[in-house]
Amino acid sequence: MDGIREHRRATAWLQQARTAETRGSPTGIARPTSRAVLAALGDADLDDREAPRLYRFVVGVDQQARPLDAQELAELGDPMAGLFFRKGTYPLTVQDLLAGLPEPATKANQSVYLIGEAGQIPLGSAPELPRALRFAVARAATGRDVDLLVSTGANEDPAATFLQVAAWDPAAKVFNYYMRISPVWVWAGNSWSALAPGSRGHGCFDSHINGSVVMKELKAPWSNWQSQAATIRLAPDDPFRDDPLYQQVIGAENLELTVRALISRWTAARLAAVTQDGTVEHPEQLMRHLFTTTAVNLASTATQSSTVTPTSGDLLLPPGFWLNGDALLSDLELPVTSALPPMAPAAHYVASLATFDFALEEKSSGFSQAGDTFFAFVVPEPACEDNDVVRQMVEQGLITAKFAACAFMVDFTNPVFSPVRARLMAHVPTTPTAVPELQDHIAQAILEAATSLPPGSPEGRFAADWVLADDTWPKAFAQRIDDYLGHVGRRIRESAGFDDYVRLAESRRRDFKAMRLNEFELTLPTTNIPANAPRLRMNDDGTVAPAS
Repeated sequence: MDGIREHRRATAWLQQARTAETRGSPTGIARPTSRAVLAALGDADLDDREAPRLYRFVVGVDQQARPLDAQELAELGDPMAGLFFRKGTYPLTVQDLLAGLPEPATKANQSVYLIGEAGQIPLGSAPELPRALRFAVARAATGRDVDLLVSTGANEDPAATFLQVAAWDPAAKVFNYYMRISPVWVWAGNSWSALAPGSRGHGCFDSHINGSVVMKELKAPWSNWQSQAATIRLAPDDPFRDDPLYQQVIGAENLELTVRALISRWTAARLAAVTQDGTVEHPEQLMRHLFTTTAVNLASTATQSSTVTPTSGDLLLPPGFWLNGDALLSDLELPVTSALPPMAPAAHYVASLATFDFALEEKSSGFSQAGDTFFAFVVPEPACEDNDVVRQMVEQGLITAKFAACAFMVDFTNPVFSPVRARLMAHVPTTPTAVPELQDHIAQAILEAATSLPPGSPEGRFAADWVLADDTWPKAFAQRIDDYLGHVGRRIRESAGFDDYVRLAESRRRDFKAMRLNEFELTLPTTNIPANAPRLRMNDDGTVAPAS
């Protein structure tokens, strides 16, 4: 497990809990009920003679790992439970798992993908660097709809590396989360566990924070993934080339489509469940997707950083760095006319690499290399998970497009990690609220608060937009965005302006690094900007200033 903890921190949750227990922490796993679990947690000297079983351990809720009883096992309706666990079968490797499915693998029912944060670093420049490649396998157990998403180490011993599965339960309409810790399988909870106070943010739900599947690098060029934009580098004689799964690898551009569909599947099921009796029990759990950043995706330019020279053409920086275009432009269809994203002079980018001492570093292996990530200018942007909840709330009439737009426009120049927009959560009810009254309740609370606050406050900005006529607010918001992008387009042509945007990008990267989604040191570059530098924000005029 040490290698797993080093290279895949979020998958070592059970080992971390075991460590806490051995140190006397009351929140760790109490003395487990099986020698198999003890062996799985690292007691290699134990001679396990018990038959494998499925254990339950939901971090933050369970104090002890224990076998699921017959009733609990019967209630699991996903393919892992039905095809394996209830039949007493516990696949040790991803190969065993896939071979145990009732239908043979075809291009129609199985897709294999490959990712590695070190996978695109030249082999000769870093022989000491562990590649730590992982497979992601999207599989339909029966039929053609993906209901299993499997993650496992790729260029490691299949029986020793981590093996995780998100399995869709069509009856309960949730993902069940499983992890194999040889030879034991553990049920870590389901999609609702991600939203429950005790387990939210713990265990596997520190990354699956909203209960859905996760692909951080969701959009082109799918940084770190093998895709139509880049290839994972292997030595010509690497025996991994002979791995049957490796030979099935296809581009991550296909996985993007699968992940988006799986996110939408869970969002639809979730909204149907929380509104089925006409009342939303926990309105704050829905509205945080609109007012806060629960998760992020990582976006970059489509340009390889090593190919950029001072005389290269202008760089297209990620649109999600400037505003939440997916929500405002695609979903809400604001009639913005400006070109997006603004173009950055290549000379400014190249100069910034030296000015800010960009480097890739992995302290665990001692690797260090001057320069940016493989694709230039990786930054966090609004998560598909958050936007999908907002989009479906609008489509289902829980909120109107105008309400969503007014919320986004409160601080639209800071699409992620906005403490300004997050202040509006104070006006969201935390008690059961009738569905038809939800939006009006929140809007009225904001309007009442605005009467005693400055016009520039979040409440004041929302209130000013909320009174716009229904036939004028889309154009008014679009004009505001056009003006902002015009300011940015001019400032980015200046070296000082571009450097400000580099500082802003690093400020947002630091916020991402504080999230458990930040699993690998090589995901983002390091710079000489101090870790305790003030947090920054973007203003409507394209200037960058300390966050208030």
